[in-house]
Amino acid sequence: MNTTFKEENGTYVMYFEGRLDTAAAPVVEKEMKVLADCTGHDIILDCTQLEYISSSGLRLFLSTLKNAQSKGSKVSVKGMNDDIRNVFAMTGFINLFNIL
Repeated sequence: MNTTFKEENGTYVMYFEGRLDTAAAPVVEKEMKVLADCTGHDIILDCTQLEYISSSGLRLFLSTLKNAQSKGSKVSVKGMNDDIRNVFAMTGFINLFNIL
């Protein structure tokens, strides 16, 4: 599992590549801490290269969303494959996030 953080035009973008499963979640959680100070910045979670997300990964996305909303920022999810989109639909996450 690889992540890459970039600031693009005032928006924080986190790119995910590989499988965001229970084993990868602790490392990814540390890498996502950069998104915590998002005041004045919206966030895009780019899942174009994400192959799989577990409940642990969903928890990280939800935590990011709650933190961002408390600071007046919005979180969008981009580039989900069909499997990840189905997980988001089944869990109701599809209604929580702005889907690009």
